[in-house]
Formats: sequence, structure tokens, C-alpha cells
Amino acid sequence: MRSKSRHLLTLVAVLFLVRGSAEAQNSVMLSGTVSETVALSVPPWFANSNMDVVSIGGNTVRIMMSGDSQSSLVRVPLLVRSNSSFKVSAVFESNTAKLSQLMVTDVHATGTLVSSQVVNALNVKKEIDPDVSQPLLVLSGPRVSLGGTLNSPNNALQVTLLVHIKPQSGQRWAVQLTFTATAAPLVQ
Repeated sequence: MRSKSRHLLTLVAVLFLVRGSAEAQNSVMLSGTVSETVALSVPPWFANSNMDVVSIGGNTVRIMMSGDSQSSLVRVPLLVRSNSSFKVSAVFESNTAKLSQLMVTDVHATGTLVSSQVVNALNVKKEIDPDVSQPLLVLSGPRVSLGGTLNSPNNALQVTLLVHIKPQSGQRWAVQLTFTATAAPLVQ
């Protein structure tokens, strides 16, 4: 009889442990991190004969332009995608021309996966002082994209900039304008 009691007690203990183990398996703990990402690009249709557009590393767009001795006015559309707050800055470089104006003229969502608050929450520099030799802050704002990928057509903010270039002393000119987007932390 002792042997049967012992086996019964062992069976009860095993069932108790199996039940406790099964209950423990029903709860799962998941942890992870999300990288802050900002992507900057231009629409595929943007370019012309005196312009070369290069995307560098996903968050930088470099535009190289040249022209004759006349001033030039160019509209540059930038597409901003981000899962966090962001800033876009510009650097102008040239030995043959000056930046006489850099201005944000239009901002709009490209589709349904753009946050509805982003356009109204932007900090846009309407007119930017062209005499500054360091990066110029163009705009900053909250998260843009609610979903999609870095190439989705409906999750970007399109920002159109007006760039006015004046050649020095009536000569042929060449300039390089580099736009860079940086992310801000998701939790502040």
C-alpha cells in the first residue's frame, strides 16, 4: 500500500508541476527597441539638364547645379519620411555663385499614411538667411509616417523649397546644395 501511495503522491506532484509549467508558458514577455529613422529623397520626376541629384545614405540629398551668367530660380521638392521627430538642414557650397534666397514655399502630405498633425506642427523657416556658412535649418517637426516603407508612395511629407542662385560677376556658375535629415529620439 505504501508503494501505491508513493506512486499516487508522485503522480499528483508531476501533474501539479506540468500544470504550473503550462500556465507559465501562456505568458510571454517581449522587449525590443525601434531605431529612429528619417529618410530624405526627391520625387523620381525631379531633375533637369543642368542638375544632378544624388541620394546619399538615405538621409542626405545632394543637388549639383550649374548655369550661365544669369541668376537662377529653382524649385526643389524633398520627400521626408520619419518614425520620429526630425530636422532638415541645408549646406550651400560654391566658388562661383551666392545663395540669395532659400525659402519653403509648400508643404503637403503625399497620402493616407502621413500623420494628420504633421503639417500643422511643422517649424518651417519661411525665409532663410543665405549668408550663414554653416548648415541652415530648413524645417523640423514630429513623426511623419504612420506606416509603409522608405519607398512607399503614400507616407511622405513633400516640402518644396525655392532656391535663388546669383552668379558672381556675370560668370558661369556651379553650386552644390546638400540637404540632410536627422532624427530626434522617440522618447524625450
